[in-house]
Amino acid sequence: MDFDLPAAITDYLAELDAFIEAEIAPLEAENIQYFDHRREHARTDWDGGGLPRREWEELLTEMRRRADAAGHLRFGLPAELGGANGSNLAMAVIREHLAAKGLGLHNDLQNESSIVGNFPVVLMVLAKGTAEQQAEFCEAMITGERRVAFGLTEPDHGSDATHMETTARRDGDEWVINGRKRWNTGMHHATHDAVFARTGGDAGDGTGITCFLVPTDSPGVEIGPFWWTFNMPTDHPDVAFNDVRVPDSAILGEEGGGLALAQIFVHENRIRQAASSLGAAQFCINEAVAYAKERAPFGKPLWLNQAIQFPLAELQTEAAMLRALIRQTAWQMDRVHHMEVTDQVSMCNYRANRLVCQAADQAMQTCGGMGYSRHMPFEHIYRHHRRYRITEGSEEIQIRRVAGVMFGKSAKR
Repeated sequence: MDFDLPAAITDYLAELDAFIEAEIAPLEAENIQYFDHRREHARTDWDGGGLPRREWEELLTEMRRRADAAGHLRFGLPAELGGANGSNLAMAVIREHLAAKGLGLHNDLQNESSIVGNFPVVLMVLAKGTAEQQAEFCEAMITGERRVAFGLTEPDHGSDATHMETTARRDGDEWVINGRKRWNTGMHHATHDAVFARTGGDAGDGTGITCFLVPTDSPGVEIGPFWWTFNMPTDHPDVAFNDVRVPDSAILGEEGGGLALAQIFVHENRIRQAASSLGAAQFCINEAVAYAKERAPFGKPLWLNQAIQFPLAELQTEAAMLRALIRQTAWQMDRVHHMEVTDQVSMCNYRANRLVCQAADQAMQTCGGMGYSRHMPFEHIYRHHRRYRITEGSEEIQIRRVAGVMFGKSAKR
């Protein structure tokens, strides 16, 4: 068994590093207020509802434009969309590599914006959309001309999507949507919302839920309050749908098959987000080790204390084990249907999200007062990654999925 990464992947990491050094690092230096101790304040329009400042989002747009021009942004997409058919394994390695560099314009945590893009909704449309939907949305979502939010979670139904109360009923050749969504991320600039609504079956059924691509300027779409979060700025509002009418052509995928479609989104996101959490954890570990080597309280290097060594050694061990599992799982995803390794994807995701929170916390403790300050990046990393123990499927839901496979419950059920 060969555990070495393919040369094509390692060579590409070097190419990405060179691009960052030449194109992205100078742009970041010109806008350093978004990445140093001022980052949260500089990014947030506090008097404008806590939304991202226009200048901050314009900077991210310029980063993506440069990455696309250099041939990196679409790496993970199929060749038909200008991509390189990047494998799940390659994407996992790249996402870890970029996150392990720490905070920066090359791979911003808060907006999940990277020089190597992650486009799960594009893949949903490519896999299940009609030819007309593919022509309208795929390229436009990559360039930003179309922005599609993801409306699954509801005020009274978070992790349990099968009891959603949003409904859509057929009225001639149209559908009428009524309901509410929460944490409908990106609605401040979305052109469309992928709204999941029950169109048949009973509450609790996994089938009978349909995904609709709803234009956000449709009559009856009302964007409510944006929830301020642990990490700011926010782009997470409540959204109400009051007798919103869409044509039959707005259905994405099969009628009643919305949750199966959503699995494409979550599996693509979960494995790559797990790799990013691992990379950020490794960054925290590395920075804490470097600090402990330089610091010399009580007349001796800080790292000589076992109270410093042991927690970091345990985190390093956990990171090494997770790296092996994430890469193995991503490698398998390139060879089998993603539902065949759904339990392993969940293992990777919830353990990586725990690890990065533990690593950031330990790095703060190791670095003392400076670690707690905003002049070091650990508080930002912790506040950002803490969300992933809840979003993308809470860790309890993911543990339940692992247990379901272990004890014989069909992954499909």
